[in-house]
Amino acid sequence: MTDSIRAVDRALDVLLCFSRQTPVLSMTQIAEMVQMHKSTDHRLLLTLEKKRFVKRDAVTGLYRPGIRLLQLASLTRENNDVRQVAAPFMRRLQEQEQETIDLSVFDGMEVVFLDVLESPQRIRLAAAPGQRLPAFCTASGMAFLAYMPEDAVCKILACGMPRYTEFTPTALEDVLANLQEVRARGFAFSEQEYEDGINAVGAPILDAAGQPIAAIAVAGPAYRLTVERMRAIGPSVTATAQDIARELEVANPAATS
Repeated sequence: MTDSIRAVDRALDVLLCFSRQTPVLSMTQIAEMVQMHKSTDHRLLLTLEKKRFVKRDAVTGLYRPGIRLLQLASLTRENNDVRQVAAPFMRRLQEQEQETIDLSVFDGMEVVFLDVLESPQRIRLAAAPGQRLPAFCTASGMAFLAYMPEDAVCKILACGMPRYTEFTPTALEDVLANLQEVRARGFAFSEQEYEDGINAVGAPILDAAGQPIAAIAVAGPAYRLTVERMRAIGPSVTATAQDIARELEVANPAATS
């Protein structure tokens, strides 16, 4: 076996350490599981993190599977990936609310749309899968940040909070206070904070450990999707996110065995 092939083999062994029972691991645990020197393990993890196959928690130093694995999984797990599982629940929410519904994942400092169902109404939003939005001032992004460690959130926000509209929060304490409210009510809403005339309400899809793996949101023109309406439909968005989370458990029985 050549050195390059051995390195690939070891990298795959590292990725295979993660499971439903061990979704988060330290470098020491991984090194023990694959019977590898820590120095070698560290180099492999740095490479995997750079390519986003693993993600290191900036606060705890622990590793978890990265977003690149989700992107690859979507190519092969047609029946079980988040997008496929969420689809019927998104359609149900769209029929109920008659607004644009989006499903997103977190990547760096942004959320990335996995799927978008356009509103059936004549005036609708321009959104598409693959679109990226800043996390700190969008409903989906705040749904993620609210369930992340505060130290990690502060590091993300320290990278910059540009003002997109007159309603964009740019003070750290304001964003942190907002995230506290999101956790208390179970959903987030953005009132023209990223784009003038656009409001959105979103909720996180949590895994068994209570970590956000995706978010679902309802977005629409501010004159239709008022603050009062967002507060009213927020529980439905949260319930939809919980339904998707439960279905993901059913769709992946091997991961729970």
